[in-house]
Amino acid sequence: MDSPVPFVVAIPARFGSTRLPGKPLRTLGGRPLIAHVVERALAAGAAQVVVATDDGRVVDALKGCDVLVCQTRGDHASGSDRIAECATRYGWPEDTIVVNLQGDEPFAPAAGIRTVAEALAEDGVPMATLAAPIDTHEALFDPNCVKLVCDNRGRAMYFSRAPMPWARDAFAAHPGELPADVPFLRHIGIYAYRAGFLRRFAALPATPLERVESLEQLRALEHGYAIAVRMTPEPFPPGVDTEADLARAEAQWAAQRGAM
Repeated sequence: MDSPVPFVVAIPARFGSTRLPGKPLRTLGGRPLIAHVVERALAAGAAQVVVATDDGRVVDALKGCDVLVCQTRGDHASGSDRIAECATRYGWPEDTIVVNLQGDEPFAPAAGIRTVAEALAEDGVPMATLAAPIDTHEALFDPNCVKLVCDNRGRAMYFSRAPMPWARDAFAAHPGELPADVPFLRHIGIYAYRAGFLRRFAALPATPLERVESLEQLRALEHGYAIAVRMTPEPFPPGVDTEADLARAEAQWAAQRGAM
């Protein structure tokens, strides 16, 4: 399905993952993980799909696919930095909408990819992302589940690994329960930016809150840039970061194939 908003999908795929070495080429359903992510980007109707990798083995694995593969420097600190190199190398015009789809999201819904691009176009801010409701106490208190709060315009006020907002009275009365009337949100790590802002963002110095939370999107907020937030239209299953995640993804893939 094509989007009314033209966009490029850039997929950072770092081979040297510490928790899952060689992650882009680990197999899922008999195919490299990165090939599944490329498939999701193409299904979303991207005008162009680019894989930004630090390793020639990923380049070789994607030969024959309908994508560009950009072999970048190996010293980039984040996926945004890696795809900013692509934006410069390919000379994308300043107003090109670039969606940063992580290379470990083999089940990313096409509708979600389109939604983040459309959010950027509609809001007029330099950056956009997605969120989903948090419905369990465990997720709210999990530091690996990034939380965010928004203002009345649907723009991010803050991202944190800590629980927020803090429902003081509700947690004091029922510490093991999640109050139903509080808008707890989980951040989904997909971004859209204009190519011009992407290049500027990558050149910005890292900021104190970005470093302490280990969340690169805080760099944008700390430098005074707004981030539009939209609710994802479909669930984003967890990405693949560990061996256990890969086993879970394999089971999900098998279940989906069995249901077809």
